[in-house]
Amino acid sequence: MRPVWKLSAAGFAATAITFGPARMGFGLFLTEFKSAFSMSTGIAGVVSGIGFFGFLLGLLIGYWMTSRWGPRLPVVSGLLAAVIGMGIVAAAPNVWVLASGVFLATSSAGFSWTPFNNAVHRLVEDRWHEASLSIVSTGTSLGVAAAGATALMVSFGELSWRFGWAAFALAALLTLLANWAALRELAGDPGPASSTPWATLVAGPARPLLLIALSFGITTTIFISFAADRIQQAGGLPGIVERAAPAVVFLAYGICGLIGLATGRIHKIIGLPWLLRLLHIAAATALALVALTPNSWTGVVISAGLQGAYVMMMSAVLAFWAERLFPSLPALSFTAVLLAVAVGSVIGPAFAGFASGAFGPEAMFLGAAAIAGVTAASILPHVARERWSPA
Repeated sequence: MRPVWKLSAAGFAATAITFGPARMGFGLFLTEFKSAFSMSTGIAGVVSGIGFFGFLLGLLIGYWMTSRWGPRLPVVSGLLAAVIGMGIVAAAPNVWVLASGVFLATSSAGFSWTPFNNAVHRLVEDRWHEASLSIVSTGTSLGVAAAGATALMVSFGELSWRFGWAAFALAALLTLLANWAALRELAGDPGPASSTPWATLVAGPARPLLLIALSFGITTTIFISFAADRIQQAGGLPGIVERAAPAVVFLAYGICGLIGLATGRIHKIIGLPWLLRLLHIAAATALALVALTPNSWTGVVISAGLQGAYVMMMSAVLAFWAERLFPSLPALSFTAVLLAVAVGSVIGPAFAGFASGAFGPEAMFLGAAAIAGVTAASILPHVARERWSPA
């Protein structure tokens, strides 16, 4: 199999698990967790923040592993964290054991995405980089849709949420074995070291990339942590059992996110500034719809679909934008971008949980929509530069 397809398929599977059920499963089953462990929305925000702090640590450890031993070790380590973490969640007797499982499961996303920038940069022809990185990032779509389908089966089959998390852990184990085999060629080989100083990662045209990544982290984690619970707590969707509403959200999110596979083509047609503006307008609309139409099938499906498209396309944009700005630092540059996402991911749910308790979920989601709207307005042509040769 050609490297482009082998690596793209391996990365697609890894991100499907780690950015799908491992990273988003807490929000998918939040209402179930609140009932099982008597959690308030504020404590739920803290647990979500703990999970995304695991994501941040995973990024740092994953980069260190990649720089010393190549991309295979961090990828399989991340998938192992997903297996163990989701297993802990499935068996959790109380909220703090649950939090430890969420921490490990969410950390897997930090370990196992950025190494593929290293692998693609080294083994795939330049003309295929953008397409390959788009495929890797869009794996999240399939993972989220599969998680939503699992939740739907659990709700209609009147099964325990623990069954769903056990199934997620088994899928992670199978993905670990597949990636162990697919990345054998790069085992123990970090590639050539770069002499480019770290300071360049926060200079010049890199700053807009990092600020947009921060905004992305804040708004996306607010949606995935609280949107399904907002809809369910508002009474769910007409015509289906109340506990099935989160599954509908994540199914629409995942299916519509498959448009991420076309990110490279759309980027070539309209350019980066307009692509970024439209994506953030979509994010603002998605958050506003959750705030204002939580009981409308049309509003909920459009909201989840827009958010899914935003997340998958932005993920692809962040990956190839970082690689173009810093072609000699493919793993480090993307790690820096995802660290900005991770900081936003820790801040967003923690503040949103308490804001929801203090001001209500409608105001909280409208505030998040305003963040996405301000980000869209700030994207000017000279801001979104794609190539840079630092002196």
